[in-house]
Amino acid sequence: MNRFFKKIYQYINPSMNPDLAPAFDEWQKHIPTLWLLGKTGAGKSTIIQTLTGNSLVEIGNGFQPCTRTAHHYLYPAENPLVCFLDTRGLGEADYDPIEDIAMCSGKSHALMVVMKAEEPEQSGLLTALKQIKRSGAIKHLLVIHTAVNSIVDAQERQRAIEYNHQRVMDVWGIKPAQWQSETATTYQPIVVDFIPEDQQFIGVDILHHALTDALPMLSLLSNQQAHTNREEQNFYQLRQEVLWYAGAAGASDAIPAVGLFSVPAIQGKMLHSLANQYGVSWNKKDYAEFVGMLGSGFLLQYLSKLGLNQLVKFIPAYGQTVGSATAAAMSFSSTYAIGRAACMYLYHRSKGESISKDQIKLAYQQAFKTVKQVADRQQLSKSAPKKDHE
Repeated sequence: MNRFFKKIYQYINPSMNPDLAPAFDEWQKHIPTLWLLGKTGAGKSTIIQTLTGNSLVEIGNGFQPCTRTAHHYLYPAENPLVCFLDTRGLGEADYDPIEDIAMCSGKSHALMVVMKAEEPEQSGLLTALKQIKRSGAIKHLLVIHTAVNSIVDAQERQRAIEYNHQRVMDVWGIKPAQWQSETATTYQPIVVDFIPEDQQFIGVDILHHALTDALPMLSLLSNQQAHTNREEQNFYQLRQEVLWYAGAAGASDAIPAVGLFSVPAIQGKMLHSLANQYGVSWNKKDYAEFVGMLGSGFLLQYLSKLGLNQLVKFIPAYGQTVGSATAAAMSFSSTYAIGRAACMYLYHRSKGESISKDQIKLAYQQAFKTVKQVADRQQLSKSAPKKDHE
């Protein structure tokens, strides 16, 4: 066991930085993507601003070209957890979405069609949507109707929304009964309006709920949490960094024979980075104490699950689908939970305060359970069959 502790300690304090670039590149390739399709001025950037809390200026500067017709915005910029893909070439007569479709292939993704309620001329959008539909690559469709209050008359406003919405549904092959029913939960029009000067953000809660159903990773981006103490406040300053490491661990663990080496290295790198954030450093005694606080069976469970997940991935067909997805979700969740527990441990250590084993163990368990639910939903969202022919 001492040899094992020594090996893990080398992960946390390596003599030279391990090459984790391939793992982080793999995460970048598979980062959940929200594709916004709509005319210029439809409100796409404002939607991103609302979801991320970034100003329009920051978003404008943050967009980078990624295809000939689209730009992407990685959020957060330093440790990205989600990609917003904005189609800039929609107004061009010869717009071809094939490159943008390829950008989303192999990722968890959702297509958000954004339409101003007062603009019935949507031929360019509908033409592009037909091509996207034919590709069969997009599983999740959300239709957002913006600037609804620009139509003062309520009945006229409703007619305009239904007119635009029905045309999108016709292209997507969705019958009226599937979205007009009171019991319908998908394909319903999402109506929003953003009037910053009046602090009016109509429909934002409904929009956020619909987006997190289609792209569960978005539920982890918000830092609008109720903090009961200063330690929690400190953790939520580092939460996005922990999630980024968790994403990289999960992405690399989806590849056979890679996770066995990459996941512990990524977790060690994360612990080393977190210690720097708190102004402390790990030593063998501290690490042994921290792992001991996670529970007597933690090391054995950790090793057995890590090894078993690697073996399962080699099972033909099953291993490359369900096995890889399970391994990715487990590594994502355990990395996040280790990061959460480590932040609590490091915070109290930096203050010279004692902390109980029960507190650390509970922090790990709660973090694992919460994020595992999101990771499982993300995998289901990625593999869910299309509902076009229900």
